[in-house]
Amino acid sequence: MSQQNPPIGVKLSTDIEFRPQYTNPYRARVRWTDPATGRRPGRSEMHPTSEAAEQWITDMQRLAVRGVTPDTATMTLAEYGESVMELALRGTELKTRDPYLAGWRLRIVPTIGHLLTTAVTNGVVDRAVYGWIADEAGRSTVKNTLAMLVRVMEQAVRDGLIEINPARVRGWQREYQLAEDELDDPRALALRDWDALDTLANALVLRSHGEFGGWGSVVRFSACTAARIGEVSGVRRKDIDPHRWTWDLCRQTTTAPGGLVDKGTKGKRRRTVPLIPEIRELVASRLAVISNDPMARLFTGPRGGRITTAVLRDATHWDEVVVKLGYEHLRRHDLRHTGLTWMADAGVPVHVLRKIAGHGSLTTTQRYLHPDQQSIDRAGEALSAHLSGPREAAGPALVPQAPEGRHLRLVR
Repeated sequence: MSQQNPPIGVKLSTDIEFRPQYTNPYRARVRWTDPATGRRPGRSEMHPTSEAAEQWITDMQRLAVRGVTPDTATMTLAEYGESVMELALRGTELKTRDPYLAGWRLRIVPTIGHLLTTAVTNGVVDRAVYGWIADEAGRSTVKNTLAMLVRVMEQAVRDGLIEINPARVRGWQREYQLAEDELDDPRALALRDWDALDTLANALVLRSHGEFGGWGSVVRFSACTAARIGEVSGVRRKDIDPHRWTWDLCRQTTTAPGGLVDKGTKGKRRRTVPLIPEIRELVASRLAVISNDPMARLFTGPRGGRITTAVLRDATHWDEVVVKLGYEHLRRHDLRHTGLTWMADAGVPVHVLRKIAGHGSLTTTQRYLHPDQQSIDRAGEALSAHLSGPREAAGPALVPQAPEGRHLRLVR
């Protein structure tokens, strides 16, 4: 069989052909002579501009000098990773391989596996990591996933595909901490009002397979209760009080080695959440159709499976939908920010809001507070009145002296 990899230092023959009938009309092609067979294998790719075609040829020539085949140079990250997986994992213990491979399969490939290996940059990795954090992946999960990506990209450096490993990013632990602390300005991430939420929920349903209405219910319930998607997935029949219209929030569904598990809430804080009239009909309809088993789930996927933020994203084409609606920033966790922002604007006292949110720190809850213009005006008027009123002498007040008179004397 003829060799498809150009030998190290082989000279490539190149040409660019304009084909106007195609969307990407510039075909760039490289060919070389196989010294063993004398045959002329080649590789070509279509580009939108002549500059892009020329750059591709330049990249192929640069890689050929290092002995990198054009086939390897044009592999996606998923393809390249599978081809070098054993090399990438060399030296790791068996117990380490499972979480690394899970990170590769469940996060790296779905997120950036479609990109060319040579197109993976520091910025691409940054956005991928922030996405995993937004999807509520655990700290160790993110760490193992990133470690797997570092190993694959390190092999790409060794193979001469890239010069610097773009997966060696720093600062993601700080971003994880910000996510845990509800970010610096969570109000900026909230939906405007009920109409905006309703529009989003309907759009997600329409984009999902079979237009499954349950996705809209999950989105509305999450926003109106300021709950995480994992907590919504954990709701059981016995947790709902349809007389007082409250939800005893005590568990969440989360990922774990081997699959999904139900466990206590974040921070192990049990809390009671009010169910407002806008979603009571939704909750009542769910209670009417699910099993009478107290442990029956209130919300499930179209096939009765457990819901996660990643499942919701993929099933509804979330990223595509929110961009079309003009909410490029919106993540599933921002439904929680929406609910807490609405409650703060409605005048819910901060100590009550803290209990509903399950925050460990009052400082975190206070980030949702936003004084209205009237409150700001009153604050200015109060300061002005203070400054224009009668003033006392500057400096510390003197302690008044006791009046002169007779004093008692202690006799021992």
